[in-house]
Amino acid sequence: MELLITGLCIFFLIHLLPTTPTLKSTLVTKYGEMPYKAVFSLISLAGLLLIIWGKADAEFVAVWNPPVMFSVLTKLIVLPAIVLLVAAYLPSNIKRHTRHPMLWGVSLWAIGHLMINGDMASILLFGSFLMFALVDMASANSRGATLQKESKPLMNDIAVLVLGGAGYALLGIFHQRLFGVPIV
Repeated sequence: MELLITGLCIFFLIHLLPTTPTLKSTLVTKYGEMPYKAVFSLISLAGLLLIIWGKADAEFVAVWNPPVMFSVLTKLIVLPAIVLLVAAYLPSNIKRHTRHPMLWGVSLWAIGHLMINGDMASILLFGSFLMFALVDMASANSRGATLQKESKPLMNDIAVLVLGGAGYALLGIFHQRLFGVPIV
């Protein structure tokens, strides 16, 4: 469990930098944009790898026993989560309705997984992602995050939905191979 907690701390501490604009701008000014992004990415990757390794290595400590029907709800919740994650990176009209498609996607993903995983490592993993996403949304809003004003072509929205659906299908197909848990 220590590796998981260490990975979560590293991953989220480095992701707090953008929520502190003066610290981030000081680092960018001192070292440059590309070196800042490179170090940020490497530290994030190290944290993510420790999270994955730590979760796989964590002892199973049952906290609660989720009802079987929650797995259906999780599948329904994760589909829009994946679509929102895609919308964060592709221009579409979704950003006219939410300022934070990625953070909402992460929140839905975490909620869905909290519903069907009642062990301590899963609660730490998905709970921390949910808490961070909610705190990051509040922080971004306080720093002036706004909705996208300009309208995008309908084809962009269709592309986001198709790519999100394809990503969802691929995750369903490969979930057991990637994470050791079958969902199909």
